[in-house]
Amino acid sequence: MTAWWRRRSLRARLTFAATVVLALAMSAAAVLLVWRVHLTLISQLDATASRQAVTVVGAIAAERHPVVPPTVAPDAVIQVVDRAGNVVASSPNIDGEPRLFTVPAPRVGAGPTVRTVANLPVGDNSSYRVAAVSTVDAGGAVSVVYVALPLAGATRTVAALSALVAAGVPIVVGLLAAITWLLVGRAIRPVELLRRQAADITVTDLHRRVSVPPSGDEMARLASTLNDLLARLDASVGQQRQFVADAAHELRSPMASLLAQLEVDERLARGAAAPGAPTGAGSSELVEEARRLSVLIDALLALARLDAQPRPRRDVIDLDDVVFAEVATVRRRTGVPVDTRAVAAARVCGDAGLLARVVRNLLDNAARHARSQVIVRLEHGSGEATLTVTDDGPGVPAADRGRIFARFTRLDEARGRDAGGVGLGLAIVDAAVQAHSGSVSVTDASPGAVFTVRLPAAD
Repeated sequence: MTAWWRRRSLRARLTFAATVVLALAMSAAAVLLVWRVHLTLISQLDATASRQAVTVVGAIAAERHPVVPPTVAPDAVIQVVDRAGNVVASSPNIDGEPRLFTVPAPRVGAGPTVRTVANLPVGDNSSYRVAAVSTVDAGGAVSVVYVALPLAGATRTVAALSALVAAGVPIVVGLLAAITWLLVGRAIRPVELLRRQAADITVTDLHRRVSVPPSGDEMARLASTLNDLLARLDASVGQQRQFVADAAHELRSPMASLLAQLEVDERLARGAAAPGAPTGAGSSELVEEARRLSVLIDALLALARLDAQPRPRRDVIDLDDVVFAEVATVRRRTGVPVDTRAVAAARVCGDAGLLARVVRNLLDNAARHARSQVIVRLEHGSGEATLTVTDDGPGVPAADRGRIFARFTRLDEARGRDAGGVGLGLAIVDAAVQAHSGSVSVTDASPGAVFTVRLPAAD
């Protein structure tokens, strides 16, 4: 029950709690109202019966024999009983009936005693409120006057009021619940607005801020706190990006010089070696490691630039020309056959350098894992250009397709360090494609993997 309650929205929980409280309060008020009305009606009935009894007592005191004056209410049931318990006078509606009341008689001169009596042989045998008063007639005889008034009228009034309350309370509670739902929704609307604005802010646009309500209340202070947090995050991420960019830039020049020197030394060593003599592997390994480090530095610098400037240039580019140029480079460098027969003309808006890097990284990744060939397709239609790069290698397991575009991610199978990857190529592809408002995905080629890039086509 607790888990179910916690899964409900704040608006639903507040509305439910307020409705329960209102329902309990209104039910208690309704019960109190009905009880109070019932007591009031009974009190009025008792007062009327007591007045009628006093009227009869006054008539008896003036006469030598007990009489029931005609001024008494017609629905009243009256009996005058002497000390021996004999009925000496009665109202016309019970004339001839034996003694009907056994309410204890008060002493002479005391106030009336009022009780409820049921099943009187009058009308529908309903209950009556009976007032008993002791008196002394003109002859000195002591008598007890009983005046009974029916409870039917008060009972009907209370029943009608109870039915009205029973029908009205749920309706009122329902209306109040609806009003509470609307008021709570209006009250938490600024929170939902803040949530949506905060959810729209990504790591690439931390410069954005949420709207601060002009009310100056708790919501405004919450928005200000969120903006302060975003400002600190923006400053921290900016410092990190700047550090990576500066470090990659500073490392790039000495790394290029070191690589050039190693290549020169390797050529000199090969030229100085005697014909047919084995050459040392240490120099070649240093050159290879230097090249790998140079690739890593270039990738870090590219990612740093993408993070710092997520909006690329918007030049009109013939994407098919970019594809053919990168395919020619991959063919010369790797020797892997690349099929481009399905490359059609397509134009997009964007940064030519970034898009060339996207194609290059996809081709390098495919050539690195292909067994026999790589197939490249480029299509144009439905307002977008679709580039697919397919290899016939081991493919990408379904469980790893969601993380393959993360930075420094290399799968265990056929993607070790010896394969030449540094785990940043596909991350650059993903960042560059997103900067161009496109998408990249990977599917199974059975065998191999299919990388699909979709970019908005140029008008």
